[in-house]
This record gives sequence, C-alpha cells and structure tokens, in this order.
Amino acid sequence: MSKFSQEIEVSGHLIDSLILTKIFDKIMDLKGEFQVEDINIGKRKKDQSYARLLVKGKNQKHLDEILKTIYREGAVSKLQKEITLEKSPKDYVMPDYFYSTTNNHTQVFHKGRWIEVENMMMDKCIVVNKERAFCVPVRDVKKGDRIVVGEEGIKITPPERPREGVNVFEFMGSSSSSERPTQHIAKQVAEDIYNTKKKGGKIVIVGGPAIVHTGADDAVSELIKLGYIDGVLAGNALAVHDIEYATLGTSLGMNVHDATLAYHGHRNHMDTINAVFKAGSIANMVKTKKLTKGIMYECVKNKVPFVLAGSIRDDGPLPDVITDVAQAQREYKKVLKDASMVIMISTMLHSIATGNMLPANVKVIVVDISQPTVTKLMDRGTWQALGIVSDVGAFLPMVVQKIKKKK
Repeated sequence: MSKFSQEIEVSGHLIDSLILTKIFDKIMDLKGEFQVEDINIGKRKKDQSYARLLVKGKNQKHLDEILKTIYREGAVSKLQKEITLEKSPKDYVMPDYFYSTTNNHTQVFHKGRWIEVENMMMDKCIVVNKERAFCVPVRDVKKGDRIVVGEEGIKITPPERPREGVNVFEFMGSSSSSERPTQHIAKQVAEDIYNTKKKGGKIVIVGGPAIVHTGADDAVSELIKLGYIDGVLAGNALAVHDIEYATLGTSLGMNVHDATLAYHGHRNHMDTINAVFKAGSIANMVKTKKLTKGIMYECVKNKVPFVLAGSIRDDGPLPDVITDVAQAQREYKKVLKDASMVIMISTMLHSIATGNMLPANVKVIVVDISQPTVTKLMDRGTWQALGIVSDVGAFLPMVVQKIKKKK
C-alpha cells in the first residue's frame, strides 16, 4: 500500500444512483488515483451494491483533500475513526475547523456506533449532546456545546434515485428548461402532489407576489381549500398583494383580470396595509368578514399555518410580518418540519432561504418565469430541485385543473 493512500468503502444503490460514478469523477478531477479492490453489484432492483477502493494521493495534504471530497459523496474510511469534538468557546461561536454540513442524511461515529444527525440542514454545524447529534445553526450555538470538527467519523448517504416507477422527478431529473412540454409537466406535477397527499405527506408552498400579479392567486387558494397545502411561507409582499386582490381586485394598482390600471390604483397596496392594521391582523380581517377570499383567507379559514418574513424593502409591513430575521428563520423551520414536498413559486430569496433548511430527501419543485432564478437555487446546493421555467399564471391553474379531475 502506497504511503499516501487509504482504503474507503461505499454501499447503496451505487450504479443507478450514480454514486460510484461521482466518487470516481471527484478523485480524477482532483488528479488522484484509485484502485477498485472489491466490488459487488446487487442483482435485483432493490439489492444494494458495495465497493472498496484504494485511494492514492501525491502527498498527505493531497490525499486528505480527495478524502474530504469523496466523503461528501457517500464514501467512508475502511478503518473507521471516531468523530473529534471541541467545545464552543462562547455563544454563537463554533470552534475552528468545525464540520460544515450538507443537506444529505448524515451519521457520526461516536463511542463505537453510528448516530444519526437530527434536524438535517446544509451549512450548519453538528452538536453532540447526551449521545444524540443535532444539526445546529450558528445562532443557536451555546458556550460549551460539543461540536464536531474535521471530517473523520462522518458518513453521508446521498439520496438515491426513487425506485417506485417513473414520476415527474425521475422524468425530469434535477433540471430546468422552458422547452419541455408544459401540459405533460403540469400533469406529472399534479399527480405527484395528489399522490404525496394521498400517502399522508406534508406539502409546503413558498411564494412570491408574482403569484398574484400573474393571476395564479385563485389557483393557489384552491389548492389550500382542497386540503393539499399544509403551510405557506412568504414575505410581506405576497400577503399584501393577495389581500389587495381579494378586497380591491388589483395587484399593485393593476386590475388582475384585464391588466388595466385602476383609478387611483397606485395607493391600493397602502390602502390594503392600512385595512389590515385597522383590523389588527389578517385573522381578524377574516373574522370580521373584511377578507372573504384569497390565499391568506384560505390559510386562516383552513387553519393552515403561514409565516411572513420581513425585509428592508417592505411597505408597512403588515402586523403579521416577523421583522426579526433570525426569528422568521426559526418559524420557517417549524413549518418545514417533516415536509415531504416543497413547491417554490416565483421568489428567489425565500426559495433559497427555504432550500438551505431542507434535507435532501424532500422533493422540491421550483416554478419561475426566469431561468436564472431556477438555476441559482440549484447552484446554491438544493440540487434535488425540479426546475420548471414557466409563467406561473398559466402553469398553476393547469396543475389545479388536473388535480381536480383526479378527485
């Protein structure tokens, strides 16, 4: 065995989920070498495969760089070492060389056994407490927390290609295109929403104000009314324009149904904000029958939780908007807990924020008229996202129509 080499193992659906291919690619990209010492390919669809490789580097630093990269693709060292833990020196401070998480299912090797890391998210640290391991954001780090440092003793399991037959995620892969057949994609998305809910799954929508501008407000309201949506995450703008549309028929002063400018329409969104403050909250507007339709109305009426996160550009903002960003982030996370599917519609910032909070096994659909918005989300690490470049005003009503046919 070469001086600068190490045996690694990897198991799972290595071939059809491309796990082994990715490991080979990473080693070669980093100008390393490998030798397949043992490989056992599963004979049936559900059988797992196993491979043992000898990975070689030019020197120890080069080898460490290769190992660090392939560990994040699912490889583990043959000679398993325990994790290294260091205490946080003070609140909000992680030790140097802390392990920065991915959104993939992760385990740590502690006291001779593998422990699952709970609350999995990307770009966080891992805190070990009383033989349990947790994914923790920097703002929740407390002085004295025992935090994983380095890359040793960590096992990542990348999500595998679904095995239950072709659905929209297998049909499309993690891709985005404006040249796919829209009717077919709408049908596939409708089926996936329908089947997820039929199996008792939780579906969350992340939405921007373009839902209202483009005329998709009624479609989203209908999805909530029909019981397909279990949470809505947005900013001030979606709520303001949704309520403006529900009460005045406009969105930013434009008549939604014919795109004409309403008389004195420029003040409509400020009128709307004033009306919500007058009522005290969105829920009170519904209670006093000042708000009788729309996304916010359906959320209140159907007891679907919603979180509105503030930003520096907000008008108002509405009394329901959380202006403390760290608190808004925590509330988003509560709604996302145990989500099976997240549908992100026409909002780059809220979509990226939500993507950062999701484990990789959550199905993500991103619908936006802008290709860069869809691509940027996937580039940021939410690689499991299905990107659909389309006008949400045309696409979402199509999806709802197809879901209703299935009922």
